[in-house]
Amino acid sequence: MNIDLRVEAMFDLTKTIAADIFKGLTYPWEALPKISAFIMELGKTLPADEYEQRGEDIWVARSAKAANTAYLHGPLIICPEAEVRHCAFIRGSAIVGRGAVIGNSTELKNCIIFDKAQVPHYNYIGDSILGYMSHLGAGAITSNLKSDKSLVTVWTGDEKLYTGLKKFGAVVGDNVEVGCNSVLNPGTVICRRTNVYPLSMVRGAVPPDSIYKKQGEVAQKIYDN
Repeated sequence: MNIDLRVEAMFDLTKTIAADIFKGLTYPWEALPKISAFIMELGKTLPADEYEQRGEDIWVARSAKAANTAYLHGPLIICPEAEVRHCAFIRGSAIVGRGAVIGNSTELKNCIIFDKAQVPHYNYIGDSILGYMSHLGAGAITSNLKSDKSLVTVWTGDEKLYTGLKKFGAVVGDNVEVGCNSVLNPGTVICRRTNVYPLSMVRGAVPPDSIYKKQGEVAQKIYDN
């Protein structure tokens, strides 16, 4: 199956403050090494009446809610109306989109969270990109480093795409639902509007508009007209 994993097939770029990071890129994961520097430059341009600067490289929208118990490390941008809940752990190089939810004990590292995406309960998101209105159920995580420490590839079913990255968790497209306690293995790419069953171990590319039940068992969604 030929699965389109290009940036424009995965995301609506009007739904993130980070749209410019994807300019000139073919695949979304090409943005991962650029996130830290991008935040540092973008942060300098954010309006002071809309964003409060906390330290040298942390910008938090005045309409965002960040719990006093949350740990915030830069470079970091938290966009308007986002919510960062109790004991969230943001290690840096993260963009939290407008209206996004970062939940209790959730850890972020080197990632882009699009607008209204939710990782609300005990999630780990490292070296990953989550699209508009995507949602990871409780305990779902991205695994961003292979056990043998080799470079991550993306398996499409027909071919391997070589990313050149040692650390790369997952790319999750717009409106994707990932069930509780699922593990997205290094190099996982889940295309738009797909649902992943709870307790899944996901690897490689999953086509759009599908239901991932387990490895090798993926059903196409049927929509009523």
